[in-house]
Amino acid sequence: MYKDCSDIVKRDPSKKGQDGVYVIYADIRREVYCDMTTDGGGWTVIQKRQDIDVDFYRTWIEYKHGFGNVTKNYWIGNDAIHALTKNKNQELRIDLQSYDGEQVYAVYTTFYIGDEDNKYALTVSGYNGTAGDSLASHNGYKFSTKDQDNDSYDGNCATKWHGAWWYGWCYSSNLNGEYAQSALSGWEYVTWEHWKYDEALKKTVMMIRYKI
Repeated sequence: MYKDCSDIVKRDPSKKGQDGVYVIYADIRREVYCDMTTDGGGWTVIQKRQDIDVDFYRTWIEYKHGFGNVTKNYWIGNDAIHALTKNKNQELRIDLQSYDGEQVYAVYTTFYIGDEDNKYALTVSGYNGTAGDSLASHNGYKFSTKDQDNDSYDGNCATKWHGAWWYGWCYSSNLNGEYAQSALSGWEYVTWEHWKYDEALKKTVMMIRYKI
């Protein structure tokens, strides 16, 4: 029973280069998408967006358990992210693509979230990459959804910006925001402030891997 995608590559090196759906056992049995190619492979994808097929403007309980299609657009679930990162031994990689075809990435050497009682509070640091750092400013913030407001803003960032995220006042990144089908400008869209500022992005992938 594999713990995550890095465990698969470690125990079966023949899987390197074979991206696809695999079964892991974190808190429970789950089907996940494994990136077995990027930077040596072994990445467990926790979020993927590439088109409009799946609505990410969802409730707390839906983000808790996860939703979507692991081959296209999905959120693995906050319980799963906590289970995978609770030992504080995972790094996070975020790959972004714009509508003009540019691609950048951000890697964080520290990434984990609390459990539900702690509102899945985010701990993230150690940025490097080409995207600019639009996540570390969210360090320490709790997760918020349209039906559970845990941010430090007077209103609800999730409803204001049509998403669900570790909002503070309100955000520097909004990767679970509204999916636009072109490079529209607006903070309610899927955005990464330090790269394309308020421009809607075409594709995002968030994935974690055991730190070597």
